[in-house]
Amino acid sequence: MNTSTPSNIPGNKGVQRPHYFILVVALTFISLLVSAGVRATPGVLMIPLQNTMGWSRSGISLAAGMGIFLYGFVGPFSAALMQAIGIRRTLIGAFLLIGSATLLSLGMTRPWQFLVTWGLLTGLGTGAVAMVFGATVVNRWFVTRRGTVMGLLAASTATGSLLFLPALASLAQHEGWRGPVLVVAIASLVMVPIVAFFMPEHPADCDLVPHGAPHDYVPPARPTSNPVRVALEALANAVHRRDFWLMVFTFFVCGFTTNGLIGTHFIAICADHGIGEVPAAGYLALMGLFDLFGTTFSGWLTDRYDARWLLFSYYGLRGLSLIALPFCDFSTTSMMVFGAFYGLDWIATLPPTLRLANAAFGERSAPVVFGWILFGHQIGAAFATFLAGVLRQVEGSYRDMLVLAGVSGILAAIMATRIGRKHADSAVAASAL
Repeated sequence: MNTSTPSNIPGNKGVQRPHYFILVVALTFISLLVSAGVRATPGVLMIPLQNTMGWSRSGISLAAGMGIFLYGFVGPFSAALMQAIGIRRTLIGAFLLIGSATLLSLGMTRPWQFLVTWGLLTGLGTGAVAMVFGATVVNRWFVTRRGTVMGLLAASTATGSLLFLPALASLAQHEGWRGPVLVVAIASLVMVPIVAFFMPEHPADCDLVPHGAPHDYVPPARPTSNPVRVALEALANAVHRRDFWLMVFTFFVCGFTTNGLIGTHFIAICADHGIGEVPAAGYLALMGLFDLFGTTFSGWLTDRYDARWLLFSYYGLRGLSLIALPFCDFSTTSMMVFGAFYGLDWIATLPPTLRLANAAFGERSAPVVFGWILFGHQIGAAFATFLAGVLRQVEGSYRDMLVLAGVSGILAAIMATRIGRKHADSAVAASAL
């Protein structure tokens, strides 16, 4: 007679019930998608606000850059906050802030109001629903296939940024700039009850262990100190490591070449070459579609191959494509080829970088340290957003900015091969001795 406990009895800890893991990944994907869509909306608003309000492109870029900067700066603190008060409460507060700020912006009449609502407030809110949130979920709910799941979640940030842009651009064209603002406000507020009722907190709360973990798995101890202190202590420990600075630099270039430049200015770049807002947003949507496959595949590759050489390939190819862009003819064929190619590589760098962070800093500290690494990404994005606007206003062209971004990608490719090399060289030397 079989005396084993049936796998469908509640409370049988350690039994893998797939629907819980699917639910967590799906809710995380949607949350990241909405947050990234909010963060990308200033790129759609740039031309309409310039035309209807008379605001300068550099001023609009400043607000967008502030939002991107805070999107990264809040990350490590939100990761620590999620460990202290929970994922669910952090997300609810973030989406309430985003929804309230975007609704408030519907009545703005001055540039400083755009800076406060879309720069400061949405920057703080979306920063709590950034990829540190994805990293926290992956490390908490998965032991195996972390690269694949992280690739899927990372894809949602670009998908949210790019895939919805044609619809938002069309709304802006027919309903004015307030149309897309209202849509993202509603989307943010709808997420509040969804997260409150359906988002699980820990695998143990569902009588589970993380996916791929043994039945006797013991999760890392939850920090009991103040979240701000946790984030700052993680930074203090990380700054003494060369690998931390290499990952910060390469991720700085990642943000510089994606969110900051292409994500914010691509529609304006196309406008300079006679391409309308809606077709330009369509090319961005093509990038988002291909990113969904490219970044997910990058996660699969990360589980199997050396993350450093994956980063070398991604940054190198990205740099060459940016250098080539200003010298193409901006025909439909050229832009579709660029959109597909660039989309495959858009945020494919994230799964390998998280794997390297986990290896360097450990399972417990990695989400918070990764938040600081992601902050480097957003500093790069914010810098590119503002610099591109200034260079365009001064020179009347984005050519030099695109070439500069391409060169930085090639440099990042070289630097990525050095991550973890010091430890490897030390191990080889010790073995030889």
